[in-house]
Amino acid sequence: MPRALLSVHDKSGLIELARGLTALGWELIASGGTAHLLDSAGLNVKTVGQVTGSPEMLNGRVKTLHPILHGAILARDRAEDFAELAAYGITPIDLVVCNLYPFREAIRQPNLSLAEALEYIDVGGVALLRAAAKNFPRVAVVCDPNDYQRVFAALKLGTLDLATRRALAIKAFAHTRDYDAAIHRYLLGSAQTEFAVDERLTLSLELVETLRYGENPHQEGAFYAPSGVGMLGGALLGGNKQLSYNNLLDLDAAWRAVELFQQPSAVIVKHLSPCGIASAAKADVALRLALESDPISAFGGVIAINQTVDAALVETLGDLFIEAIAAPNFTAEALDLLGRRRKNCRILRIDPLPPAQIELRSVRGGILAQTVDRGDPADAQWRTVSRRAPTEQEYAALRFAWRACQSVRSNAIVLARAMPEGFATVGIGGGLSSRVDAVKLAIEKAGERARGAVMASDAFFPFRDGIDAATQAGVRAIIATGGSVRDDEVIAAADQAGAALIFTGVRHFRH
Repeated sequence: MPRALLSVHDKSGLIELARGLTALGWELIASGGTAHLLDSAGLNVKTVGQVTGSPEMLNGRVKTLHPILHGAILARDRAEDFAELAAYGITPIDLVVCNLYPFREAIRQPNLSLAEALEYIDVGGVALLRAAAKNFPRVAVVCDPNDYQRVFAALKLGTLDLATRRALAIKAFAHTRDYDAAIHRYLLGSAQTEFAVDERLTLSLELVETLRYGENPHQEGAFYAPSGVGMLGGALLGGNKQLSYNNLLDLDAAWRAVELFQQPSAVIVKHLSPCGIASAAKADVALRLALESDPISAFGGVIAINQTVDAALVETLGDLFIEAIAAPNFTAEALDLLGRRRKNCRILRIDPLPPAQIELRSVRGGILAQTVDRGDPADAQWRTVSRRAPTEQEYAALRFAWRACQSVRSNAIVLARAMPEGFATVGIGGGLSSRVDAVKLAIEKAGERARGAVMASDAFFPFRDGIDAATQAGVRAIIATGGSVRDDEVIAAADQAGAALIFTGVRHFRH
């Protein structure tokens, strides 16, 4: 009589499988709650304790870790192994059905303590899966309830061949690999390790969606994420068109930018470059200010809002074509308006995720890793280095411009102003190989709005030409990192123009 060991946390489909196995003449062994469920369903099942002669220990922490069970699973299909089992009175096990405690789901609970999280780390189940998967030439292992029907059908027909058992073993090893990777990531975070340079970097990602194509139609594309995480950690609520590879890159850039701000804020991104950033007392006002920053570039871009999108915000868009909107939530009225007026506009709700500790980027032959830039470190000390200090209003605008500048591609220049309703960019120059060219582009975008604006630079000015170009256009206050060998010339240029100049001592390159 063939024997099956069943030990599962996810019990969906289990009773049907167990009934089918019983009908085929299989003997069932089960642990803890699994045995109780099968017994309640009227099935004849032996408990693990009845087979091993040992009770569960430590409130269920030790159930299946026993040589009788593991010997029955690990015995190979050869006479000497079966003879050794017989000498110990052990009957072989031919099928292991097992899935694990929901560790990845548990750690998403708010305020979960370390002690509570540790109780969700499965030990016995992992051992069962690995033992059965190691011995797949004789033992079948099933870790996914979605496989129950096809495995049972194969057993019924006698067609559970070596190739099928091998595929099931591969799936079991992938299951334990991903499980251990999740525990590893969590414990690094629990230890409050900002970034640990380890000898090995393990990624455990699942396919979320196959994309229409990559950056261009002749390239294939796909989106992968940790288990249970949707598109950019969110959910697609509307839009008749699938999110594209480029949409996702732009939305990621926009969301990274908008989450730097505490006030209601809006960020518009086109081809990875912000073209409008604004903060105000209300999100719809912030969006209007962001759109006014560069309305031409905003066409066909994506928008990120750090507040719930309501009908007023949708009305602010007017007839502007946009590819996608990301926000923490959307009112029912806003979703209705977007659905009726903008059928192809993708609507992405961004759900809360634990703050990322590191970010990864692929390069030829490998991956780069770094801690996430969350803005100035706590010990950053800004210094006014010009003769004239910024006014209170200029200083507030400089703080906004400095934060906005962090999301612009280097060389990054942002011109911004204090508005009656808040703060907004009026000209952005980024992604250029010359800093003075970035200044000139930002001035060109701003036009007359450059007069009286403030300017932020993500790094130091290597020459005074950037300062000269800005002050000649009417910029009255500037913030940059400082640290150039020509800082004295840069400061002198600001002083000659009567502009205020602040050095932060912190750089925010974004390549």
